[in-house]
Amino acid sequence: MKLPVPPDLVLGSSLKALSLVLLCTLGSAAKAEFDASRLWVNAGFYSAHFDTNQGLRNANPGIGFEYRIDDTWSATAGRFRNSNNANSNYVGAYYQPWTWAGVKLGMVAGAFNGYPNAYEGGWFPALIPTASLEGQHWGLNVALVPPLKDRLYGAVSFQLKYRLR
Repeated sequence: MKLPVPPDLVLGSSLKALSLVLLCTLGSAAKAEFDASRLWVNAGFYSAHFDTNQGLRNANPGIGFEYRIDDTWSATAGRFRNSNNANSNYVGAYYQPWTWAGVKLGMVAGAFNGYPNAYEGGWFPALIPTASLEGQHWGLNVALVPPLKDRLYGAVSFQLKYRLR
């Protein structure tokens, strides 16, 4: 089942559409005042796949944004080259209510597209366990991506991010 997404959003203007969704999400938040010091930028992911014999791409370059709404919630959106060497887009929200040794723990709930074996490349929901370490300017998100039978290969993904201050 594909989500109803106009073809022009999937092709040329996907990043613009995801940015619009992110801005709408942020605009509807209770603390709607924009604070640039809460904005993180990332250059994609590095994925250490569990099944190393599939010829998957570990380096997943792209561009993404994360906006820390408060100590528990963040909104995120971006575009990257996925492990199947196709373009993917994502939009979601981090919920990280726990902290252990300075590391935020929780999950990200969102939607992805662009994986040829998953829903014919269309959008699909995902719930992924995450951990985040955030410093003054640099941060790291670590996600445990579960395998999805014959559709997605599991991995531990690392996302280096930079805070705009």
